Amino acid sequence: MLRALARATVDPPVPGQGSTVQLWEFLASLGAIDLVAARSVEPHFDAAAILGEAGKPWQPGQTWGVYAAEGPGSTLEATADDHGQWELNGIKPWCSLAGQISHALISAHTAQGRRLFTVQLDQPGIHAETGNWISRGMARLPSGSVRFASVKAKPVGPAGWYLDRAGFAVGGAGVAACWFGGASGIFRHLLESSAKREPDQLALAWLGEADRLLAGGAQVLHHAAGLADSGALDAMHAARVRGHIAQLCGRVLQISAEATGPGPLATDENHARRVADLGIYVRQHHGARDDAALGRMVLQQHARAGALPW
Repeated sequence: MLRALARATVDPPVPGQGSTVQLWEFLASLGAIDLVAARSVEPHFDAAAILGEAGKPWQPGQTWGVYAAEGPGSTLEATADDHGQWELNGIKPWCSLAGQISHALISAHTAQGRRLFTVQLDQPGIHAETGNWISRGMARLPSGSVRFASVKAKPVGPAGWYLDRAGFAVGGAGVAACWFGGASGIFRHLLESSAKREPDQLALAWLGEADRLLAGGAQVLHHAAGLADSGALDAMHAARVRGHIAQLCGRVLQISAEATGPGPLATDENHARRVADLGIYVRQHHGARDDAALGRMVLQQHARAGALPW
C-alpha cells in the first residue's frame, strides 16, 4: 500500500469535497479485507486533507502519517531560534510506520500551546522504537514511540489550529469508516460459517443482529459523509458517529466469538488476525470517556439554544 501511495501522480482524495461517501466506502472496503492496509492509507489521506486545509501544496512521491496522540511520560517540545527555524526534541508516542513513511504531521508543545508541524522522517536525530510494540493486533503495523533530537520541522497553522479546524471532526469520522470495514470482515466470516451448516435459532439470531447493526452503521456513516460534504459535520456529529461505530464493532466481535467459538481464533489465520486488529484499532475510541465528552457538548448546546437534540 505504501508503494502504491508513493507512486501516485495525482493528489490523494480528501473528505469534505463532494466525494466523501466514495472515499469512506473505499476505506471500509479495504478494512474489510485487511485492516492494516486501511490503517496505513487513512492517515495518508488525512494528511492530504490537513495540508489542503492549511493551504500547503501536496508533493507526489511522498507517504504521510499523522502523529497527534499524547501519552503519559512522553512529551515532544518544539522551539524556534532567533531566525524562526523550528526543531523538535522529546518523545512522541503512537507513531505508526515511522520507519517506513517519508513524512509526518506531528503535534508538539510550544510556549503558545500545542502546534502542528511537518517533518521529513529521514533526518538524523529521529529514532523509531519498535521493540516495545508487543500487541498481537496490528502486529504488522508497529506503533511505538519515536525519539526526536534537534529535528527540523515546519509549522502548519498557529497554535491550537489542528484541533480547532473544521476538518478535525471529518477526519475522526473517517477513522470510524475503517473500523466499520473491520466489523464487515468479521460479519463475512460469520455469514460463511452459518452457510456451512444448518443454522439453529441462535445462529440465525446472531447473524440477524450483526446484519442489523451493520445496516445501521452504514446509514450513520452515509449521513455523516453528506454532512461533511456540506460543511456541517461538527464535533458533536463526529462523536456520535465514532461512538456508534465503536459500539457496533464491540458487539460484532462478541457475536462472532459466541457464534463460532474458539476454533477459528485458534486455526484460521486471517480471522484471528482480523479479530485482533479490530480489537486494538477500535480502542482509539475511549468508551465512556468519549461519551462523557459528547454529553458535555449536548449540555452546552442545550444551554446555548435551549433546543432538544431529539
